[in-house]
Amino acid sequence: MKYNRVITIAGSDSGGGAGIQADIKTISACGCYASSAITAITVQNTLGVQSVFPIPTETIKGEIDAVLSDIGTDAIKIGMLHSAEVMLTVRDCITAYGNRNIVLDPVMVSTSGHKLMEDSAIETLINELMPYARIITPNIPEAEIILGRKIGRQDELAKYARELSMGGRISVLLKAGHLTEEQLIDTLYNAETDETVPLESPRLHTKNTHGTGCTLSSAVASFLAKGLPLTDAVQSAKEYITRAIESGARYTIGHGFGPVDHFYALRKERP
Repeated sequence: MKYNRVITIAGSDSGGGAGIQADIKTISACGCYASSAITAITVQNTLGVQSVFPIPTETIKGEIDAVLSDIGTDAIKIGMLHSAEVMLTVRDCITAYGNRNIVLDPVMVSTSGHKLMEDSAIETLINELMPYARIITPNIPEAEIILGRKIGRQDELAKYARELSMGGRISVLLKAGHLTEEQLIDTLYNAETDETVPLESPRLHTKNTHGTGCTLSSAVASFLAKGLPLTDAVQSAKEYITRAIESGARYTIGHGFGPVDHFYALRKERP
């Protein structure tokens, strides 16, 4: 017997709702084996991020090499990378092992509004890291930063997803949650098939949305690790995050933005 393996390369969230903690919960809930390389330690809870402590690049490199040279992986999820130096380090590490299933979540700002990426690193993200991803999963603010202009209408997401694909080189899952519609339509541009796939779901009115981006991208990586085609992996991940938000809305934890319920499938209690 062999595990389907996913390594997450991201920052740590002491509150447990986002980052490495959310990634490991998601990967486990989706039936895969989770390993990790921590890029930064954040001091945060449901109210927000108080501070960020960067991990030295040599340590990050050591973490990735230790995991990939021994355990290996079937997919790589990349989350919070705060500096250009860290991005280049991660790029060099992952390309050395040649894994195709790279899911890049371009984390730039936390749910509470705290900046998690240096401005000088954005160009490095676009030019040096994005080209190696199989799929990127930006939300609207992240897509606006990458594109350099505002996105105002949900019916234009297919156009912007294609534009983000770097000429059809990478696939894009553009998330609609920051827009205002009650019926959300996330948009997948599958560069491998040149198809645009709408992913509809009702807006769930809850403040427990901390870590949704981390969770969704980790779910995509998990289903890719299990061998699903890209569109099927994204659709399965979309179903997972929708049900996790829906279940998590029932709970109260902390005083700010609570997490989703990563292990909703294991819950026996009812509201």
